[in-house]
Amino acid sequence: MASYKYLWVNRARFNSFSFISYKVWAKRIHSLPELVKRNYRRHKLTLKGASINETSEIGLVKLDGDLKKLSIGEFTFLGRVYMALHEEITIGSRVCINDGVQLLTASHDIQDPSWIHIKGKVIVKDYAWIATNAIILPNVTIGYGAVVGAGAIVAKSVPDFGIVVGNPAKLLNKSRVSELNYNPCEFLASNRAWLVG
Repeated sequence: MASYKYLWVNRARFNSFSFISYKVWAKRIHSLPELVKRNYRRHKLTLKGASINETSEIGLVKLDGDLKKLSIGEFTFLGRVYMALHEEITIGSRVCINDGVQLLTASHDIQDPSWIHIKGKVIVKDYAWIATNAIILPNVTIGYGAVVGAGAIVAKSVPDFGIVVGNPAKLLNKSRVSELNYNPCEFLASNRAWLVG
């Protein structure tokens, strides 16, 4: 949501010269450097071949491999995330991926005497939430609205609305609410200054 155009068009409006108007514009000016940084990060990654929607928020990500293999949908938030792009990583819309998460697309086959390198895509569907320090291994799909608990190591795909925790990650008996309608990018202070005031 860091797109300047989006924030300007959807900005909260207040009566000119009112106290609240001055207060809101002070917040907007104060948060401008952070907004510029996130826009710059996203722009730099797209110039190198990544496909990232202009409304998504990109934190201090570390990417190894071919950036052309990265696709991120709209209104998605990435914190301090590591991605190994040996194979495609596709992240949907309105996804939240917290700090310390690792998305890995390659490993080694321990059953092979040559210890061959094996690769597999990682897919994260819309409204998924991957919590702090989780690790997603190759050939894994995180389902629509699914939740991966903090520190979980996910070696198998997670169904839509499923919740997994632990090492190895195990599916809980409960699932997430099925009616989801939120934008994780709206929680950032620099965006709230524009959208809420």
